[in-house]
Amino acid sequence: MDNVSDLEVLLKSRHALLVAPVDDEQRFLRIVRSAARAADQDVWLWSVTRGLARDGLEAMYGTTSITAALEFVSARSEPAVYVFADAHPQLGDPVVVRALKETAAGIDRGTIILTGPDIATPAELDAAAHTWRLQPPDRAELRDVVARTLRDLDQRGFSIAIGPQDFEAVVDGLAGVPMRQAEQLLQQTALDDQTVDASDVPRMLTAKAELLATDGIVELVEADVGTLDAVGGLDHLKEWLAIRRTAMTSPNGRHLDPPRGILLTGVPGAGKSFVAKTLARTWGRPLVLLDPGKLYSKYLGESEERLRRALETVDAMAPVVMWIDEIEKGFAPSGEGDGGASARVLGTFLRWMQDRDGQVFVVATANDVSRLPPELARRGRFDEVFFVDVPGAEARMAILRLHLSRRGQEPEAFDLARLAELSEGFTGAEIETAIVSGLYRSVAIDRTLDQPLLEDELETTVPLSRARAEDIARLRLWANDRAVMA
Repeated sequence: MDNVSDLEVLLKSRHALLVAPVDDEQRFLRIVRSAARAADQDVWLWSVTRGLARDGLEAMYGTTSITAALEFVSARSEPAVYVFADAHPQLGDPVVVRALKETAAGIDRGTIILTGPDIATPAELDAAAHTWRLQPPDRAELRDVVARTLRDLDQRGFSIAIGPQDFEAVVDGLAGVPMRQAEQLLQQTALDDQTVDASDVPRMLTAKAELLATDGIVELVEADVGTLDAVGGLDHLKEWLAIRRTAMTSPNGRHLDPPRGILLTGVPGAGKSFVAKTLARTWGRPLVLLDPGKLYSKYLGESEERLRRALETVDAMAPVVMWIDEIEKGFAPSGEGDGGASARVLGTFLRWMQDRDGQVFVVATANDVSRLPPELARRGRFDEVFFVDVPGAEARMAILRLHLSRRGQEPEAFDLARLAELSEGFTGAEIETAIVSGLYRSVAIDRTLDQPLLEDELETTVPLSRARAEDIARLRLWANDRAVMA
């Protein structure tokens, strides 16, 4: 049900008192007017500066006081909607609260709507008030905003190169934000280079994610690590992702459900997090990190409420790649010592995983698979579970080439085959660490990084696959019949 229809039902149901958290007041009033018209009711507006007035007319004398305005409402018998704008400061006055309670109890054919940003209902009004939240703009509203803004930009001399398909991509990219901010994002995109075209859509998505990631639980991550082609090895995983990407962008894939996400398990440092970053860059989507460690609170019910708000934020950012690093640390059961908070948080997350659409692609990583709840790893939560092992020889050469290049070295100056041989059993992170250590040594002795220095670093490093061989063996045993080799 859309905003107008939803509000119309409440008006016709004779809800006497509604509380509406409102950020975009002009859009809210347009919806109220439409709903009131459908319900055959007049609209009255009150503000502390003007007083109470029938919509479009002069204010009634002496009604700047909210209690005087409520007395006027009590005396009327005609059906009407009374919107009290920015009423939240008034709710700290017990006289106003009592007047609202009595007016709502006595009103017969009208509705009082209290608005304000993050408006909260006093306990005295809990039984009388119904909270109604304005839903984000639907596609029709966003199309109007985009079309109007593009016309305005065109008239101002900006270059507009947006075809029908690109237009819909822009509309999709602005979904989830208030209309005023959607218009501002589009204007900001145009101002960056004096043009609007298909290449602006990824930047618009990133700007939207940055705008919404304000609660600390969801963090926008700069994915400046190249595309999936930069990932050494993991051929099965890259092929799986490439097939899904092709299906998502093909006209023949319209009837397919969008891919929902993957769970990456395996050896710590083997490149699971790197996959999340390169995937976001490859798909042209923002990358947001959900930090489960920031969810938990000592107050009953607050942890799952934090998660619910964070997931609503991520949904609003869509299309987006959501990365959950070491998911077992945030959603593993911890017994009754936490008052059941971990179980409730897990339940909230699982419901979201089951019910969400495909515009949020989840990349979850796990190092300690023994702590993963069975409900989280089962089919249906993720499209596939992949096991990321230590890279093979060819993959190690690609990793060496990548990290040497990123640090200003010429890979051709090194015997990569020999370095790959010496780094057998190393993860990508351990190879990177060896290169960084070699660079530190080269600077300390005033010498250019060369083959002997790098070989020495690799020979003196004990990789995790040898230091914790038993643990790695257990991981591989678990993956044999539970995961696909990446």
